Amino acid sequence: MSRPKPTILHEYTDRSYRSEQVLEAEGVFAVVLDGKPVGIRTVNVLLDYPGPKYKRSVFVNSGHAFNLAERLNKIFRTDAFKVMKMTFGDIVTEEELATLREYGQVNLAERHS
Repeated sequence: MSRPKPTILHEYTDRSYRSEQVLEAEGVFAVVLDGKPVGIRTVNVLLDYPGPKYKRSVFVNSGHAFNLAERLNKIFRTDAFKVMKMTFGDIVTEEELATLREYGQVNLAERHS
């Protein structure tokens, strides 16, 4: 069975015929630990080079999020990694976040609890 065709919301094609398409998504799926969003990075514990590599933990495809949560649960021998579907939230600007962080007033994970 093939995947359903995505709904294209916006499309831009440049002179070299490369096309950027904005697709409709059901929501955003984040891997969470104990209900809080997490970031993931890999580092070489023996060398500082090439430095940490940050991996994605938020996806528009639920399958990727579930696969990552399953892999993390297996690696860390737990069942605490879950997938959270985010369908709403506050629209913010970089300036608003910078101001809120400056005054220690923002923890976005706790704002909608």
